[in-house]
Amino acid sequence: MTTGSAPSATGGKEGAHATLAGGCFWCTEAVFSELAGVLAAIPGYAGGTVPEPTYEQVCTGRTGHAEAVDVTYDPTKISYRDLLTVFFTTHDPTTLNRQGNDVGTQYRSAVFYRTPAEKAETESLVRELEGTRVWKRKIVTEIVPFSNFYPAEEYHRDYFRRNPEKAYCRAVVAPKVAKFRHQYAERLKPA
Repeated sequence: MTTGSAPSATGGKEGAHATLAGGCFWCTEAVFSELAGVLAAIPGYAGGTVPEPTYEQVCTGRTGHAEAVDVTYDPTKISYRDLLTVFFTTHDPTTLNRQGNDVGTQYRSAVFYRTPAEKAETESLVRELEGTRVWKRKIVTEIVPFSNFYPAEEYHRDYFRRNPEKAYCRAVVAPKVAKFRHQYAERLKPA
């Protein structure tokens, strides 16, 4: 399904959308699912050329898709800039086509903007972050127009919550979520 607003992918929840790719979508979904103001965080595939790709196809790196999360949010509770700030500080935006041991174009860092204002906001934040030298290397996050988003297969949804005992979840997702919870404790959804 290609979507600009993804109402069926979010269970009918309406709101604004941000499509973000920060490496493995299990990590990105786990972080944004706990953020106050976020109505839904759906893992899927964005930016590629193959319609309705499967996980196996995307993993080859030949479809052009990035593992991404379509975040539906309430802009009266959280701003686009705040979403971007969480995004940039919960993954490494300085590594090209990789996050940790996950390597390939499907793991690239990308912001798929929908409006000129979103593009400008993203570029402004990148300049600000680079100016403060948060990272030693240059940010390589792609800032590209939104073209498509295909929700991932059902077994990818809410993966971390449903599979905390899996090795990848323990070794990669859990530490990332713990760091996010510590860094953004005041921004978490009520328990």
